[in-house]
Amino acid sequence: MKAMNSPMIALSCYLISMTALLIPLTKPDLKLFPQNTKIAIKTAFLISMIPLFLFIKEETQSMFISWKWFNIGSTPINISIQLDEYSILFIPIALLVSWSIIEFSLWYMHNDYKIQLFFKYLLIFLLAMMLLVSAGNLFLLFMGWEGVGIMSYLLIGWYFTRSNAGAAALQAVLYNRIGDIGFLFTMFWLISSYDSLDLNFVFSMNNPTPLIIAFIIAAASKSAQFGLHPWLASAMEGPTPVSALLHSSTMVVAGVFLLIRIYPMIKDNQIALTTCLCLGAISTAFAATCALTQNDIKKIIAFSTSSQLGLMVVAIGLNMPHLAFFHICTHAFFKAMLFLCSGSIIHNLNDEQDIRKMGGLQKTLPVTTTCISIGSLALMGTPYLAGFFSKDAIIEAINSSNVNAWALILTIIATSFTAVYSFRIIYFASMKLPRSNVILNINENNPTIIKPIKRLAVGSIIAGLLINQIVFPTSPVTLTLPLDLKLTALLVSALGFLMALDLAQTSWTKSPLSSNLTKSVNTSFYNVIIHRIIPSLSFNISLYISSHLIDMTWLEKMGPKGLTELQLPPIKMNQMVQQGLIKTYLSIFTFTTLICLITLQLV
Repeated sequence: MKAMNSPMIALSCYLISMTALLIPLTKPDLKLFPQNTKIAIKTAFLISMIPLFLFIKEETQSMFISWKWFNIGSTPINISIQLDEYSILFIPIALLVSWSIIEFSLWYMHNDYKIQLFFKYLLIFLLAMMLLVSAGNLFLLFMGWEGVGIMSYLLIGWYFTRSNAGAAALQAVLYNRIGDIGFLFTMFWLISSYDSLDLNFVFSMNNPTPLIIAFIIAAASKSAQFGLHPWLASAMEGPTPVSALLHSSTMVVAGVFLLIRIYPMIKDNQIALTTCLCLGAISTAFAATCALTQNDIKKIIAFSTSSQLGLMVVAIGLNMPHLAFFHICTHAFFKAMLFLCSGSIIHNLNDEQDIRKMGGLQKTLPVTTTCISIGSLALMGTPYLAGFFSKDAIIEAINSSNVNAWALILTIIATSFTAVYSFRIIYFASMKLPRSNVILNINENNPTIIKPIKRLAVGSIIAGLLINQIVFPTSPVTLTLPLDLKLTALLVSALGFLMALDLAQTSWTKSPLSSNLTKSVNTSFYNVIIHRIIPSLSFNISLYISSHLIDMTWLEKMGPKGLTELQLPPIKMNQMVQQGLIKTYLSIFTFTTLICLITLQLV
């Protein structure tokens, strides 16, 4: 009886959590709205832990409930809620991370005169993500998908007086439109072919490859895979709490979560698996390379996110979605913490984001620099921190699989680069001597700064070990790998760490204004090609066509020049006739008389 009641308890807890999040939105203009938002998210998190404990203790299977909503022709559209191992585990993590980010925002945004609106946007953003992860059909999933998209647009462009912020928000929307086209294509095809959008029904059918490729395109745009990645770094124009929420547990992981959700469609399709594997490997290597040459602390962490998302897509290409999901869960903790720590540093250094102007902060910001070190080490895959369990599992899986050798090499290189750019942040921000303005008033003794960062730091240390016990089956697969392959991830990370130490010491003395590697090796060439060269080329070709074809050819030939060339010959002929010669006049008279006589005879 107890086991039978557990699905209903879990569903009730989910609905109560959603209701708790909706209550503050009834009075968004209250002065205490930011505080109410924090309390609501904290309450929702505590309630959402009940289904998780039930899942762990009783191994509750997935729960599915559906209410009839409306019909599109003969296709029923229902409100379908699906609570399975993915949504039950992800929702508490998303709420815990969001609770920490919201609490940090109370300090970070306290001077903003529209703080109520900012918190309202953050709350709707979180609700859209919860709807996405618990959706039981593609229509509801698409509503959550579009919800996180439009809220990211509003939040990235929060500082609307800056032209860069507006451009970044618009860029995010335009890149995501590409993915939305893929998503809409799949929905229309399923409605026309199956008359159903329910996930379980769609999985039971034999789905064609183009349909799955459209899903992968949708996921690639949302999760900033190579080719559709530039918007993710540009999104750093938004406030730091937005970056933290966007990159940890919402928006960017939505694409990978979609691939995990539709995994039954992908698992037997070799083309789809190979596409995911190669796309993920290229993305993780390219983004890691971009992170190496950045000097903006937020952009380094942003490219790091793009690199880790590529690693998650690699795990899906390996036919191991549980590893991708595991990495999503552990990544949320340390990535949110890295952004919050960077926000603390930026705010205390009077909005300075260049790591070359930082240094010696371990004395003035001890908690922040300690936590940024923990987060960076977790990101590297340091043994027994959160990232180690998920990241090393993916590296071991790719080493033990019969996969594309280039995908394997790119993933290993990206793993090494992760250590390089992570150590670069630690070294330039924390170590050596201060290089910031001495008159700055640096202070981190505010509980709204320290508590969220400490909470996420604890998660970055223990989350991997705890989630490892839940995600993996009770009888794990035994991998018979040789010692060198087993230790690949650790060895390449250690190599990257040593390389980073040498590079950091070499480049420490260089002024931000001096020429260095980051100027000679510019990895933002993709943006230059897509956003500068191609539009410039198309505009120049259009101008050439319009000026030469229309102005020079049509208007000139049919206009002044055309009329001149057309009329000059008869005018000159007429001038030759009008010269006063009697012979010419008599010839014309005789010729016209003859023509007239012939005409009269014919009539």
